[in-house]
Order: sequence, then C-alpha cells, then structure tokens
Amino acid sequence: MKQPLGVILAGGLATRMGGGDKTLLSVGGESLLSRIIDRLEPQVAGLALNANGDASRFADTGLPVLPDSIEGFAGPLAGVLAGLDWAATQGADSIVTVAGDTPFFPCDLVPRLLLAAEGRPHPLALAATQRTGDEALKSGGKRVNRHPTFGLWPVALRDDLRAALGDGLRKVVAWTDGHGAGEALFPAEPFDPFFNVNTPDDLAHAEALLKGAA
Repeated sequence: MKQPLGVILAGGLATRMGGGDKTLLSVGGESLLSRIIDRLEPQVAGLALNANGDASRFADTGLPVLPDSIEGFAGPLAGVLAGLDWAATQGADSIVTVAGDTPFFPCDLVPRLLLAAEGRPHPLALAATQRTGDEALKSGGKRVNRHPTFGLWPVALRDDLRAALGDGLRKVVAWTDGHGAGEALFPAEPFDPFFNVNTPDDLAHAEALLKGAA
C-alpha cells in the first residue's frame, strides 16, 4: 500500500474554549498547529488541514484547507470524508487523521496504525490506549480507550462513509466497528499522548507537560 496522506482535523466549534481556532493557540511559544504539523509531516506522503470558514487564516502553513462537505458541523467523520475526497484526487489509497488540539501524539502513529490494519478487509484502524486502575473502573471495566480522531482510513470506503453521514451517523466507532477496524495500542505513561486541549485549564496543563518533557 502507498504511504498514506495526513489530514489534521480542525473543523470543530471549540465551544469549551469560547469558540475560535484551538489549533492556533500557543503552547511553549508555538501554535498547536505548528507542533502537530512537525509531528505528522515526517510520517505521511503529504498533508492537508480540515477546517471550515475563511481558509486564509491558515495561509502561512502552505497546506490545502479542506472544508466539510456535510453541512451542520457533523463531527469528525465529516472531516474524515473531506480528507478522503481530497486523497482521491491525489491518487492516494488512504489517509491518517489527527486532532488539531493534540500536540503530543506519538511520532510512530502512522506505522503502528498501518501495522494494526494488516490482514483486515480494509486499511482501517484507530489509535487506542490502555485503561488501568480507576479509569478502568469508571468506564465499567472497559480496558481500552479508543481515540476516534486518530485513525487510518481507506479511500475505497469514502462513498460508504458519505452515505452513512447522509443517514445521520455521527459516532466514529459505530462506523469503524462495522468495517472491522483494527486497534493500534499505545502506552499512556508517563502521560496520555492523546491528551487534547479543550479548556483553558487543559492549555495550562499542556504547558506544564511541555516543561516536564524539556
């Protein structure tokens, strides 16, 4: 299979941050988006950004900006579909998506997603981390926490996804489970690499994590 293209999902409303573009917030003197590009770009064959509204605010990235084709902020699956439609025009077989507010995701995300999808009907897989202790108890004993905005997605299923969205589907795992998706399991120590910035407190926590990693 060809090396996948990468798509950064930044089409949300950021309501817990008071609106605006979370991905343009600064952590350690650098935007979340810049940090995400630096992590993802070496892992993929090309890169685009899924975002709605005026694309010129991202002009300095030099990335193609892909708006949702499904109206009404239909969630991350709408961004996945926009990425798949773009990838089809590039002759790609698949894309890997990452969230635009998650600056510490693994630097081996793409190869491990590809490995998790091997032998399956489609190159489809989601990232996951292990739940332990209190977190497992709070989740009703579920041991794995899937991260549905971090996935490998096949271009061949884009029309299937379009139809599902048209029928009102919004839950990522409901669609991926229906197509036999794999899981790429990542360690959650010393902290969850899929920690995302949803609130001002999260932004402060990201700053603290960055200082701890320095």
